[in-house]
Amino acid sequence: MSALKYWVWLAELPGLHNQTRLQLLEHFQSPEDIYYADTAEILLTEGITREQAALLSDRRLESADRVLADCAQLSLRILTLQDADYPSRLKNIYDPPCLLYLRGRLPALDEEAAVAVVGTRTATPYITAAEKLSYGLAAGGAVIVTGLARGIDAAAARGALRAGGTPVGVLGNGIDVVYPAESRYLYEDVAAAGALVSEYAPGTAPAKAHFPARNRIMSGLSVATLVVEAPEKSGALITAETALEQGRDVFAVPGPIDAPMSQGCNRLIRDGAGLAAEPWDLLREYEDRFSDKLRVEGARTELQAVGWKSRQKTEAKPVPPSLSLSKNDLSLTDDQIRLLQTLTEEPLLVDDLIELTEIPTRRVLSALTVLELENLVTQHPGKRYTRAVTLCE
Repeated sequence: MSALKYWVWLAELPGLHNQTRLQLLEHFQSPEDIYYADTAEILLTEGITREQAALLSDRRLESADRVLADCAQLSLRILTLQDADYPSRLKNIYDPPCLLYLRGRLPALDEEAAVAVVGTRTATPYITAAEKLSYGLAAGGAVIVTGLARGIDAAAARGALRAGGTPVGVLGNGIDVVYPAESRYLYEDVAAAGALVSEYAPGTAPAKAHFPARNRIMSGLSVATLVVEAPEKSGALITAETALEQGRDVFAVPGPIDAPMSQGCNRLIRDGAGLAAEPWDLLREYEDRFSDKLRVEGARTELQAVGWKSRQKTEAKPVPPSLSLSKNDLSLTDDQIRLLQTLTEEPLLVDDLIELTEIPTRRVLSALTVLELENLVTQHPGKRYTRAVTLCE
C-alpha cells in the first residue's frame, strides 16, 4: 500500500500528461524514485521540460492518501503498469494508462477475444443490432468491452449480460460516479458479472476530454472494435481510428445508404473495415487464435434459442390486451409478475422498466425474454415493451 500512494501521487499530479508520466517511469523505474528525485535528476529524463519538472515539485501526498482511502471504502483495486496482471495488450499501445482503478473481476484479457462495441449515443431502433451482436459474441465466448454510454454502448452491455458473458465497462469518470444517471443498475450488473475500469480516481466527474482518452483503453484492451451505428462525426469513429493506430481490427455494421446514423459505418466498410452482419462474422476471424475460448456454433444456437431468428421471420401473435389473467393462472417468477404489473399499453424502454421496478438489468432482460416468448408482452422498435395481458389478483 505504501508504494501505491506514489503511483496515485504521480497519476493525480495536475497538469502532467500521461506520456510525460510514462517517460519518467521509463527513466526512474518507479514512482517512488520520481518522488524523491531532485529537479536536476528529473531534467535528465529524455523529453522532460523545466515546466514539467516544476510540476513534480508538488510532493504533497494528502490527495493520494484520500484516493487510497476511497478505494478501500469502495472495494476498488488499483492495477499499475508494473503489475504482472496488467493486460499486456493494453501495455503495448502507444499511451497506456500508468494505473487503472478496478471494480469487479477483470478477465485475463490477453487470453480472450475481447471486442469493443461502440456507437452513437442517439441510436435509432437499429440499436437492437448492438444487443443482438453483443449477445451472440458473448454466447460464442468473446468478452464485450463497452464505454457504458447511453445508446449503443449500453445496449452492448445488456446483450453481453443477457448471454451470461463477462462484460468490461471502461469509464470516462470515477467508478463511483454513474454517468449517465439512468445506468446505475447497469453499472452494478457489469461490476457483478465482469469489471468496471477507469484511469480516473474515485469522485472524478465526467468531462469531454476524458472520453477520447477512455476510447484508447477500450480499443487497447480488445482484438477488434465493432462500430454499430455512427454518423459521419462520431466519437465511435475516433475509437475506430485509435484501434487502427494500435494495429487492431475494425468491423462495422452496414446500414441504409440514406440513414444519417449509418453514414460513418458505411464509410468504414468502404475504406476497408470488416462487415459485421452476424456475430460469427467476427468469431470466425479469431476462432483459430482463440480455439479454446470461442464457440461459433454455440453463438448461433444461443441466438436461435432466444428467438432472434424467429422474430425476424414471423410476427408473434400476442394475447389480446383486453384479456385478463390471474397470477394463479400463470407460472411466473416474482420478477415476471412485477414487470407485468409495471407495463402498460404505452411502450416503455428497458431502462424505464429497470428504474421503475428496481430489478437489476440482467434479471429484467431475462424476464422480458420469457414473457415475450410466452406472448405476455410485446416488443416494439427501439427495445420498447407493452403488456399483452392485464394481470389481476
